[in-house]
Amino acid sequence: MAFALLMAASLERVHVLEQYIGYSYLVLAALGLVWTYSKSREKAKAAAESAVRSFANVALTFVAVFGLVGLLDVFIPPELISRSLGAEGGVMSLLVGDVLGSVAAGPPVAAYPIAAALLKGGAWAPAVAAFIVSWTLVGFVSIPFEARTFGMRFAVVRNGLSFVFAMLIGLLMGWVL
Repeated sequence: MAFALLMAASLERVHVLEQYIGYSYLVLAALGLVWTYSKSREKAKAAAESAVRSFANVALTFVAVFGLVGLLDVFIPPELISRSLGAEGGVMSLLVGDVLGSVAAGPPVAAYPIAAALLKGGAWAPAVAAFIVSWTLVGFVSIPFEARTFGMRFAVVRNGLSFVFAMLIGLLMGWVL
């Protein structure tokens, strides 16, 4: 009982901290920029310009991802999500989540809003965890480039192991949650 109360209190603190994480990064970036400005105005200006360019690139991606999430909410019925990625599917749901993440393209952070929409639609948390992990670790669409850079054996073994570990991490997340 005491352990459950301790965990509940810890989770409440985590939820409070989640609200301020973005602000803390913004404050750290601003302090870093001020410090850089005090050392070199030219470097501070270059850093600010780089930050604006990066933000513009990321903003376009996020607009596209949130558009995709909106389409997912409207056009894919929750029954289909639950049937394909729900707990009833067991290992098959893990496999579907893993495959979807493996063929997805885009920055890894783009997986989070999509994963949230899948959970909202009735997907099983371990299948969603496998989706997120495979999006990050597995790159089936980039195997040709990876093979040219590191060799085919390296690319296939790394992606294959990452694919399997994504499912194992999904199962572990289901056990922990």
